[in-house]
Amino acid sequence: MIVNERIVSYINSLDHGNTPFLDQLEIKALEERVPIIRHEMQTFLKFILTLKKPHHILEVGTAVGFSALLMAEYAPEDTKITTIEKYEKRIPIAKENFAKAGREEQITLLEGDALVILKELLQTKKSGYDLIFMDAAKGQYPGLLPDLLELLEPEGLLISDNVLQEGDIIESRFAVTRRNRTIHARMRDYLYMLMNHDQLTTTILPVGDGITVSVKSKKGKKYDD
Repeated sequence: MIVNERIVSYINSLDHGNTPFLDQLEIKALEERVPIIRHEMQTFLKFILTLKKPHHILEVGTAVGFSALLMAEYAPEDTKITTIEKYEKRIPIAKENFAKAGREEQITLLEGDALVILKELLQTKKSGYDLIFMDAAKGQYPGLLPDLLELLEPEGLLISDNVLQEGDIIESRFAVTRRNRTIHARMRDYLYMLMNHDQLTTTILPVGDGITVSVKSKKGKKYDD
């Protein structure tokens, strides 16, 4: 726990929840131990979507489609969402959830490795994204960042989830279990890259398991619509 558990529970108790479909999907995902975004991140995303009103969203890491559906629900009606998922067992479940929610036309699911798909998007995309949500395998974050920044519009937002690793990020690599040391090192590299990138202004927030919010400068590449 990054912040006081009682404080988190109190804040979460004030949230009015989501649509019945999203609430049921969340319950099912938790029962089946499918990782989805925490309540704190849900609330934060809803706030950002209301404030930013993005029209082109890219998500890296679909899982069963919960966060994509949440963004579709709270973004403007004409918002288009592209989401990327590699894990074959979850892809049909996500597609089924999109269909049940009536969001097939709004959400496009791209199947495969994000490292490959982002290259393809760079070659074919005529317009960039004004919001990118990073929720992929944590060890991939540093390698994905350059292409994500190319796809992000000037003044666009890059939001990254689970960056503080339950607080382990502040520990020495030798205090982290051996199997987590690579991810620990890469996440530290990622945070350094975000905080020192000349095109980004970034803040790190102890929300959920830690998030970053980065704004791309106006000097970045602008796609032609």
